[in-house]
Amino acid sequence: MSVTFPTRILLVDDQPLFRRAIATLIDEQPDLTVVGEASNGLEGLELAHALSPDLVVMDVEMPVMDGVEATRLMRDQLPQIKVVVLTVSDADDNVFNAIRFGAHGYLLKDLRPEQLYELLRAVMRGETPLSPAITGRLIAEFRDRAPGPAARDPGPARPALTRREMETLQLVAEGFSNKEIGTRLSITEGTVKNHVHNALEKLQLENRIQAAAYIVRQGLGRSPQGG
Repeated sequence: MSVTFPTRILLVDDQPLFRRAIATLIDEQPDLTVVGEASNGLEGLELAHALSPDLVVMDVEMPVMDGVEATRLMRDQLPQIKVVVLTVSDADDNVFNAIRFGAHGYLLKDLRPEQLYELLRAVMRGETPLSPAITGRLIAEFRDRAPGPAARDPGPARPALTRREMETLQLVAEGFSNKEIGTRLSITEGTVKNHVHNALEKLQLENRIQAAAYIVRQGLGRSPQGG
């Protein structure tokens, strides 16, 4: 009989009351446990090295070192650790930089506890959750920031995606979940996950948000008619 250990979580937030409240809520879940708390990004980085958590829940605006820089350093130095941003800030630069530096999700603090638990579990399943308020804005910003065809840099040659992998990533770029993509393409949710995984491997990307950015910036999105 195999033993399943709870996901070990490090909380990094400069508000002690909020941090303690989140820790108390998380520790009520049998499959999640808080192993450490830090009040700024630098302290969080040091504790991540010392504790080797599975997952770091990171605030953005903190003294000494902010969460975006801490995310960058943590993903560079400890790539096996997943980092999720949990913040009140939906400022575009924060969102883009956190994702560019490898954050596995970007969540806002207006989530209900049940939503937070499920999104943290989704990260450990390999998904990249975003608060609903973030998703549409993020995809719109990717489109706005995409260069015109003449300015687009194709970059180094990448392995070709299959038709299904391309269709899947196009829907990812529109903000659809795996379940919604499966319904639209008449395939199972597990098959969707396989297509996303294979496409990320081929494109050498870390998560589905980076894949969405790639699709938009390369002008590979679907037409308004869904073609």
